[in-house]
Amino acid sequence: MNDITARTSLPAAPSTARSDSMRLLPAAAYSMSLEDLRAAAGSGTADKGLTTEEVEQRRMRYGVNLLAEAPSISVWRRLLAQFKELVIGILVVAAVIAGAMGEWADTAAILAIVLVNGIIGFLQEERAGRALAALQKLSSPMAKVLRNGGLQLVPARELVPGDRIELEAGDNVPADARLLSGYGLRIQEAALTGESLPVEKEACGPLPLETPLGDRRNMVHMGTVVAAGKASALVVATGMQTELGQIAGLLQQSEPEPTPLQRRLAELGRVLVVVCLVIVVIIFSIQMLRGGELLETLLISVSLAVAAVPEGLPAVVTLTLALGLQRMVQRNAIVRRLPSVETLGSVTVVCSDKTGTLTRNEMTVREIVVGDWRLQVTGSGYTPQGQFLRVSDVNVADRMVIDPIHSLDLTQLLTTAARCNNATVSPRGDDENTWEVIGDPTEGALLVAALKAGIEAHGPAQHVLYEIPFDSERKTMSVVLREVDGTQIMHTKGAPEMILARCVAEFCEGREIPLTEERRAQIGQWNSEMAGRALRVLGLARRVVMGGAYEEEELIFLGLVGMIDPPREEAKEAVRRCRAAGIRPVMITGDHPETALAIARELHIADSTDRVVTGQELDQWSDEYLQSAVRQLAVYARVSAEHKLRIVNAWKACGQIVAMTGDGVNDAPAVKSADIGIAMGVAGTGVTKEASDMVLTDDNFASIVNAIEEGRGIFDNIQKFVHYLLACNTGEVLLMFAASLIGWPVPLMAIQILWINLVTDGLPALALGMEPPEKDIMTRAPRPPQEAVITAQRGWRIAVHGALVATVAGVGFWWIYQGDPAHLARARTVAFCITAYSQLFFAIGCRSHSFTMPELGVWTNPYLFGAILISGLLQLAVVTLPMAQPVFEVATNLSWEWGLIAALSLTPVTLIELSKLWRAALQNRTAENVA
Repeated sequence: MNDITARTSLPAAPSTARSDSMRLLPAAAYSMSLEDLRAAAGSGTADKGLTTEEVEQRRMRYGVNLLAEAPSISVWRRLLAQFKELVIGILVVAAVIAGAMGEWADTAAILAIVLVNGIIGFLQEERAGRALAALQKLSSPMAKVLRNGGLQLVPARELVPGDRIELEAGDNVPADARLLSGYGLRIQEAALTGESLPVEKEACGPLPLETPLGDRRNMVHMGTVVAAGKASALVVATGMQTELGQIAGLLQQSEPEPTPLQRRLAELGRVLVVVCLVIVVIIFSIQMLRGGELLETLLISVSLAVAAVPEGLPAVVTLTLALGLQRMVQRNAIVRRLPSVETLGSVTVVCSDKTGTLTRNEMTVREIVVGDWRLQVTGSGYTPQGQFLRVSDVNVADRMVIDPIHSLDLTQLLTTAARCNNATVSPRGDDENTWEVIGDPTEGALLVAALKAGIEAHGPAQHVLYEIPFDSERKTMSVVLREVDGTQIMHTKGAPEMILARCVAEFCEGREIPLTEERRAQIGQWNSEMAGRALRVLGLARRVVMGGAYEEEELIFLGLVGMIDPPREEAKEAVRRCRAAGIRPVMITGDHPETALAIARELHIADSTDRVVTGQELDQWSDEYLQSAVRQLAVYARVSAEHKLRIVNAWKACGQIVAMTGDGVNDAPAVKSADIGIAMGVAGTGVTKEASDMVLTDDNFASIVNAIEEGRGIFDNIQKFVHYLLACNTGEVLLMFAASLIGWPVPLMAIQILWINLVTDGLPALALGMEPPEKDIMTRAPRPPQEAVITAQRGWRIAVHGALVATVAGVGFWWIYQGDPAHLARARTVAFCITAYSQLFFAIGCRSHSFTMPELGVWTNPYLFGAILISGLLQLAVVTLPMAQPVFEVATNLSWEWGLIAALSLTPVTLIELSKLWRAALQNRTAENVA
């Protein structure tokens, strides 16, 4: 890489209409010489970059690297928006009616309820908004930058002018930058210039000042994507000073689209409004025909309409989704799109890469073949400590320690392994025993093996002349270095079959000998044997470059390196849980077929009868044949991005809901095509993350299964609190409707109905949304994606549970009333308490359709019991406090009635819990009879 010269002080730029006073560098950086640009940038030396102090100073002066957004809606406007809801309007009408009746206490109470309702809705939306904002911050893009003498991964928003950044295929360009060096660099600039094809870029000299934006081949710009190659570049503009920022001006923040679930619930709410209004009109008509007073009957009817409509449903749904997404973050999955939460519960097939997802992504070289020697390498992980043991050809148990210095063949191989390498290894922090790799894990393993032999990554005075990056078609990578004596050496690594096809000789016992067909077959046999032991095998080769012809031809074969990326222990359990949940795990990898099948069998993705299908076989298959065969296949190897897309589409054509993982830029089409696209947060490229629905922060297959579990749990919880809200509201409507039909006085007064609606629909419903996933949730079949929130079976249960609440309240009312008007106030008070407390206790029964409270555990959801306690105490206060009794029209001095209230309030939840035990016993008896 070219050096960057020493820093110089920066002259103040004059103010212009384009806010150039905020620029660190001139706007036309593409027209400057590199020397002038480096001097103006003050970007440190080539191997150090900016210091932390310099970065902070520049960030304070030039701001963060973000495009400006439209100002957010003020807090007061968001609060006032809560009072524009239909339910609030109905409550205001009720307050007006109460005032017309002279019931000023009722008017004040109703207006207080309006205020409390608005505040609760506002707080719920604010919390949901903060939760979603935190999730968006977690999924912000990252950039590789040279600072303090080392390569660091930092949020792109923290870049400043003068930073030196590293780019490779799949990266989103995080800022406007001038190229310092590049290899095969092509940039997709459609988002900025409209150019549909990738544009070639190079680190050339200055361009004319009048060069159009699309022809500035020495520049890369924010908002574009690296389609191929790699580069080093100097940041010249950030945030609103970039070309994209100047074009965009202010980005208008769009309102988030409602999810399909939210739309279905909104439709359900509209249907419920119509149904409830019809019932309320019927109740109003019956009461008026019986001689009821107009305003009082109208007030009760309006209050009942308010109680019947689940107005808190949208806010609770949004908050439940947001809190569920936060739980997913704690389990290493960031969901980028809310509708994906619903789809997660319906996933039937998970197509996963092997490396780093099903395995640990800590590649370790275990075996080496050089010449006629077979070597084993000790040590594990990235710590460069270990020995080289030669395995006896007679007895594999016999091993002899080899000093690499005394083996020219091994030294040459490990030198190429270290030179054809872009990774770096270093101790993690101050811990000398724990090392980490920055870069590709495979290259990290090769580098660690070389370090075990005392071979550094880059020798003294070596200079990189040319690099041919790895791609999935060639399956090779080469680097050309100039040695101290001026000799140019090409170091190449890649798939053994591809390397062998480009070799004409091999290095054996310190000399080059022709590579015969017999030796090719022998090397191929060793390659198969190593792969059969679940090792990833690379071939290494080199040649002296004459005349500047940088072609991967006429290479000298050096040997084979076998490394293993051991399966994650948690992946085995995750695969088991997948199968128990009715989800089919499928491995799709670019690795060797034998390696893929060995790992798949160890993880029980495949069994002893399964076969592996290669990309070459897929090329011979039609889409129709693949669709017919895909259900019988669990392992694919040596596949390209096009193959992955075909596999995903084949599963979808079979009616399956497919989740697909990806990391490389070429994986983006398959990730985007899948029902749930999953990007790797550690190894994934920016393009793949943008195309994905979910990002794994630990690249772990177990996190996918955990996310599916959480997704199922979130939808389950939404069904639970919808069930709770609708059953409670149904109970109140049925109570009033039955009383009208029977000819009773109204059991509940308007203010009591409104209070019950406030105290029971808020906290308990929200707490149900925080219920942890049930223990059998991953043994259920995937939920059909189009299944309604309220199925016919659940709708029937809602009606039955609502009828239970209405029945116990009606029984309590009649028990006290007995047709005697003198007892009416006390009877209404009892009905008021029973309705409120039976609904609060009923929330316990809504925690699960199958499991009772002891089976679930009392403290697995402490929020629910806290909500019941708080709401219960509030109900007790309005009944017992002298100042509240006249407001809520309750009788004073209840005594023995509290026993009746307790018994009847506990009856619905007791019957529901007993019904769960009865169903479980019936299922066990049926299972025993079948057995």
